[in-house]
Amino acid sequence: MPEPRLLFGFHAVTSRLRQDPASISRLYLRHDRTDARAQALLDQAKLAGISIEPVDNAKLDELVGHHRHQGVAAMAAPPKHAVAIEDVLDTLNEPAFLLILDGVTDPHNLGACLRSADAFGVHAIIVPKDRAVGVNATVAKVASGAADTVPVIAVTNLARTMRELKTRGIWLVGADADAPESLFTADLSGPLAWVLGAEGSGLRRLTRESCDRIVGIPLSGMVASLNVSVAAGVCLFATRQRRVQASLAQSGGSS
Repeated sequence: MPEPRLLFGFHAVTSRLRQDPASISRLYLRHDRTDARAQALLDQAKLAGISIEPVDNAKLDELVGHHRHQGVAAMAAPPKHAVAIEDVLDTLNEPAFLLILDGVTDPHNLGACLRSADAFGVHAIIVPKDRAVGVNATVAKVASGAADTVPVIAVTNLARTMRELKTRGIWLVGADADAPESLFTADLSGPLAWVLGAEGSGLRRLTRESCDRIVGIPLSGMVASLNVSVAAGVCLFATRQRRVQASLAQSGGSS
């Protein structure tokens, strides 16, 4: 039986209440929260048949480990996500759209990547099991509910997983500031996985060599590179935009 994990913050807790209320075993709310946001949470919990345990701020600080909990926390089972990339790919009825993060260790970056992945229709995020952050309470809070909608699949051997994706016809597109190909003109059609490296160091050599193409984001300012979560958001948006435009063109529609 998977160990329950702690969720905190209104976005993470209300999203889980909406997506999978049966997974919540304990729900805590600061006893002096009487505002509209707290009342909406109370109403949602009541509809789901979940009782709320009123607690003081000190108790929440102790549970969460810091004070950035917004007065709400919950103990919940891990979301019922796919445990292998095949579980995702075998159910798709559209070209695969994946995000591979190689060695991202900052939970805020993973949380932000999850938000972008959810916003732009990514089917799954793939991360290595070692030397990378997994989905923890901080990630879930930053993700604002996206940790419950986008599977994060941890793999033992990232290079092998990338090779397997290629055998399924998925193009691996690495993002790098010094790439020879521009995001503005890159072909982003068909099954595709964006591959982004760790904060600061970028793509590891083996990961880079496993990519089919390397694409860069043209920058016009003085900043030489973007944070990994910002770069991911830009790349995912560009892909989504290109696909929607292609779909509209095929159907003869316009927007």
